[in-house]
Amino acid sequence: MSIEAKPTCVVADDHPPVLESISRYLGANGYRVVGRARDGEEAVRLVEAQRPSLALIDLRMPGLGGTAAIRRVVRTTPQTSCLVYSGFGDSALLTEALDAGARGFVLKDAPLETLVRALETVAGGGMYIDPALADVLIRATPGRELGLTVRERDVLRLLADGHSNESIGRELFISPD
Repeated sequence: MSIEAKPTCVVADDHPPVLESISRYLGANGYRVVGRARDGEEAVRLVEAQRPSLALIDLRMPGLGGTAAIRRVVRTTPQTSCLVYSGFGDSALLTEALDAGARGFVLKDAPLETLVRALETVAGGGMYIDPALADVLIRATPGRELGLTVRERDVLRLLADGHSNESIGRELFISPD
């Protein structure tokens, strides 16, 4: 019986201890980290050269930031799915990252098992939003309406629970696209 290999990954973070520990953790969980970057430019170069399945990118890095790097990766290497791994999370950052083409967003203070769950979800074709961020989007702050419909809130809740696009479509009777 053959065991399916975990996807390959480029990890980008400007803090060496985070870069090292996340890369080691992913390696210990069966992911092959094919590149480590300390800024967005280096991340894009590594993704273009290595063509990994996944790119795990911090948002705030010197030079080319994470959102701009994601935009470039999506444009030049569309087979690589991008996930944000950031210590900063609010609805504006989440929206900006998703608009750039990110398929997932995980906060750095989440348990590392959450990161692996996010990677697995995105590698399987789904989207993953850290539950804390989904709550931020769902709860409109007083005086500021996010304009989400009930259906959009349902989709966000299911995404936060790690559901794939297909399972969300089946559950809500909508197209997975």
